[in-house]
Amino acid sequence: MNDAVKETDSPEGDSPAALSHLDGSGAAHMVDVGHKAQTHRRAIAEAVVSLSAEAFEALTLGNNKKGDVLAVARIAGIQAAKQTSQLMSKVALELELSEQAKHVVITASCETTSVTGVEMEALTAASVAALTVYDMCKAVDKGIVIERVQLLEKQGGKSGEWKR
Repeated sequence: MNDAVKETDSPEGDSPAALSHLDGSGAAHMVDVGHKAQTHRRAIAEAVVSLSAEAFEALTLGNNKKGDVLAVARIAGIQAAKQTSQLMSKVALELELSEQAKHVVITASCETTSVTGVEMEALTAASVAALTVYDMCKAVDKGIVIERVQLLEKQGGKSGEWKR
């Protein structure tokens, strides 16, 4: 019995809604991007971390036992995005504090000129930065919530521009 994955006629599928990571028989496979032209691509994602008043105060006053939460989260997010692809030309993270909501809003943007998109890299960067905030603040509050990890916009590639 031959268990090899059968190639489909089009690695992109027959329609814009086709799942390109599945072959004709529904088995998962890596999409061949070798034929694609390199284009500039950009994606922006965000994650929101909700903290207790006590954890938010420790973070904002800079007296967290593990150090500068936002600086470490920024570095972790950048490193995470860089690990998902060696092709990144730019990774940037912004971390904004919301005193009223006791939130840290993390926005990650990734850019590259390549044959593949950067949405996953931006989502990974935002997610890992959010997880880092949790990790560094969990001694004060284990009830921290990470929510709304989402793509905000993307540019480039076959599907063009998209904004939430």
